[in-house]
Amino acid sequence: MSISVNVKKIMDEAVKNGEVAGCNVLVLQNGKQIAYAQSGYRDVENQVSYSRDTINRLYSMSKPITAVAVMILVDRGLIDLKDPVGKYIDSFNNMWVATPLGREKANRPITIHDLMDMTAGTVYPGAGDEAEKQSAKLFNEAISKLGTDEEISTMELISRMGTNDLAFQPGSTFRYGTCADILGALVEKVSGMLFGDFLKKEIFEPLGMVDTGFYVEEENRERLAKVYTSDNGCAAEEVTNNLDINYKMDKRPAFESGGAGLCSTLDDYAKFATMLINDGSYEGVRILSKRAVGFLISGKLQEWQQGGFNQWQGLEGYSYGNLMRVLYEPEKSCTFGEKGEYGWDGWLGCYFCNDPVNKITILMGMQKINAGTWSMTRKIRNMIFREY
Repeated sequence: MSISVNVKKIMDEAVKNGEVAGCNVLVLQNGKQIAYAQSGYRDVENQVSYSRDTINRLYSMSKPITAVAVMILVDRGLIDLKDPVGKYIDSFNNMWVATPLGREKANRPITIHDLMDMTAGTVYPGAGDEAEKQSAKLFNEAISKLGTDEEISTMELISRMGTNDLAFQPGSTFRYGTCADILGALVEKVSGMLFGDFLKKEIFEPLGMVDTGFYVEEENRERLAKVYTSDNGCAAEEVTNNLDINYKMDKRPAFESGGAGLCSTLDDYAKFATMLINDGSYEGVRILSKRAVGFLISGKLQEWQQGGFNQWQGLEGYSYGNLMRVLYEPEKSCTFGEKGEYGWDGWLGCYFCNDPVNKITILMGMQKINAGTWSMTRKIRNMIFREY
């Protein structure tokens, strides 16, 4: 049977069991489609099927795009990855670290490289340590202002983030957090353009990514998938503004989140992924130099930082760098894969993987709360990679 048929069987079973409302998968080799499948609904109540042109909220699958934006600046000699963030955003010049024994001064500035590797100490909202609580307070305020005239902008939110405590000394370990959001503000500062405008001018328009951005135009809004959780058998829509991302995506946001804010279709993201497979160019348009792409896709944590990443169940065998996972030890992985494979996923289950050895790209779309890379994703990966 074909890859498409086998992948669809896995998706159909997950939909039947109420594990996911709907999803689609696109597989490319050398930028050309070798498989596509879809299952279930993007709108359960109205029985609207998942389709090729369904728009998904990417959440953290926004991060690789932000990483490319940063590398464009590096390529042009506009920034140095060892630059302190405070060179561009003043509030990051006086950083403190929250410890169980109290606050202590950061022993060095946060650098752009720290942000690219998630080793800066800036964290997502939570109720754990003091740094998480401070982050939660800031994001909760931002979410409360969504839809009002007082929405907090990208630069304002990140500038205020610079006054929060870090969770650990810069560079001392890995911890997933708000680094990509800070990078979005940094791109704004260096380019002199709003982050969304920079992405549109330098990446989306050159690649023909017409359905990718921080909001959805009115005429396309019916293609935006609804969000569901498997806790209720995908029976009811779950409206969420998690991480200050407007659920409706019906207008340009004040905060353009480099870590979570974009939406896209599989075909749009395929152009971005193919550009990377092609060493920085797509259909005659060059986005990055070959050298910049080589650097981007081969990130690796330092030995003393890897322990923080190793706590992430399901990513055994991988390291992390430049806002993506990279597979270095396939023998330790829980799925089939080739050394050098890279990519990332999103909170709602969107998934991106490039295998530069076999020139394979895997893209998945879904809108399932807390999905990330889950069981169905791993099954589909294995079904595809068993052929190569």
